Amino acid sequence: MLTAAATARNILPEMKDRSAGIVVKGSRFAPSNFIGLMGITMHFERGAEIVAEEDPAEYVYQVISGTVRTCKLLSNGRRQIGAFLMEGDYFGMEARAVHCFAAEAITDATIHMINRNTAFAAAGRDPEIARALWDITARSLDACQQHSLLLGRKTALEKIGSFLTEMAERQGSHAEIDLPMSRQDIADYLGLTIETVSRTMTQLECAGTIALPTSRHVLVKRRQELARLSAC
Repeated sequence: MLTAAATARNILPEMKDRSAGIVVKGSRFAPSNFIGLMGITMHFERGAEIVAEEDPAEYVYQVISGTVRTCKLLSNGRRQIGAFLMEGDYFGMEARAVHCFAAEAITDATIHMINRNTAFAAAGRDPEIARALWDITARSLDACQQHSLLLGRKTALEKIGSFLTEMAERQGSHAEIDLPMSRQDIADYLGLTIETVSRTMTQLECAGTIALPTSRHVLVKRRQELARLSAC
């Protein structure tokens, strides 16, 4: 199956006059205004690969709907998830000429793709576009720094507390959280085993901090306690 970039190479030459209007909802990972450039919008089914590791970094991607994970397989077969991307989030602003991480659809997802060279050329003409691209890059760097801290210096309980707090903030709800990703995804994002994730979730539930009607739906009972764990 062709990845998004390979498919776009076949489609974009036929789309000289097509543009896509996109509405972006608030997210700490996304700029407040869309950069508004011509591109292509594609739909991916759950589990589909959007970008492969070492694919040429030719496009900037924006999640219009659904949830995407960026991930990398290590030499020992283990997987590291770099980020969970939701509606309004961007990815693909690579420092190298190729993608370091693959991108996969966790749920059915709609993705808008903008050619990087087109975006950079437009940024040279339009300060608003330049600021939007800078904002995308700066937010991505901030997310990487926060993830580095999460992986390196926090206990399992603090990691889960930080993760749930982040998901609540991104979904704009402090009372309940929907988790589109699996427990294994969460484990690979936090550098834990799936058993530790499940055990820590149960620990938080027994402490009355959260309730778990299902494994994918979390009710926040003690918001301040989650915030305390996140701040550790």
